[in-house]
Amino acid sequence: MRLEFGADDLLRCRFAISPLCETHEAVRMLRRASRHGYHRPWLRRTRAATEGLDLSELWLFMPDGGYIPDFLGPPPATPDTSFEQELARLRATDPGLAREEMARSLGGARSPRARRMLDDPERAVRRLADLTERVWTELVAPDWPRLSALLEADIAYRSRKLAEGGLERALADLHTSVRWSEGSLTLRNSRGPDRDLRGKGVLLMPSVFVWPDVVSGFAPPWQPALIYPARGMAGLWEPMAARRELVGLLGANRAAILAGLDGPASTTALAHRHGLAPSTVSAHLSVLREAGLLDSRRDSYQVLYERTPLGEALVRR
Repeated sequence: MRLEFGADDLLRCRFAISPLCETHEAVRMLRRASRHGYHRPWLRRTRAATEGLDLSELWLFMPDGGYIPDFLGPPPATPDTSFEQELARLRATDPGLAREEMARSLGGARSPRARRMLDDPERAVRRLADLTERVWTELVAPDWPRLSALLEADIAYRSRKLAEGGLERALADLHTSVRWSEGSLTLRNSRGPDRDLRGKGVLLMPSVFVWPDVVSGFAPPWQPALIYPARGMAGLWEPMAARRELVGLLGANRAAILAGLDGPASTTALAHRHGLAPSTVSAHLSVLREAGLLDSRRDSYQVLYERTPLGEALVRR
């Protein structure tokens, strides 16, 4: 599948974080064991809550490789839309539109439950929104500060690449299945017709739970989107699982901060990610920087930290 860019498209590419999208990607991930990978620590911790949720009605509209109704998670209007704002948009979905998109998602597979959803689309929207809210509250919201910090760090990294070398540089390491060449973006693992963006650009949305895939989404009139795995996921849940030697050298918290810093991040973001006080993180960052393991640079109103070549070598040894 190829996305064809014109001059206007290059002006309208943007990044955003969607708590609602991330909630639904978590639901999709729960259905497929092949997606678990990095998320096994999270799955173990949330097992009791997961077992208490009946996700079958959401799974009806999440066919593997098929169309997911756009009303379940329309593209966020702003980069920092809250879950509450997105959920309100979901609840306000026109029943006629919901029925049309649900029918498209189901195709010819019409179980008794699916027919009930189509027969009363207003009730279906309400049930899907209620279930989405439960998933958010029980599975995603407790970890949202850590998740959002990782997603924000990915956007900061790609924004810097965009400033250094344009869109080609920003997309260069987006995913192994994504390639930019001569004004088009090719998604080797996605099925579908080539698409001329016609001046809409692309919405780029980092995600934790979409791994290992890249998902292309949103039919007209929505802005096309790419949902891709955020950088630094390997250190999200168990940053020190395979790096016990660093703990002995640096101490547990400093080792976790260094190992989990796969992209530029601020003191506040790191405090959220590791569950530490900002003052504690600041002290650890000073020690790591003085040891030559971290660099820092000012970006607008915040200071971002990233590993030096020495810090990278120590983590990757």
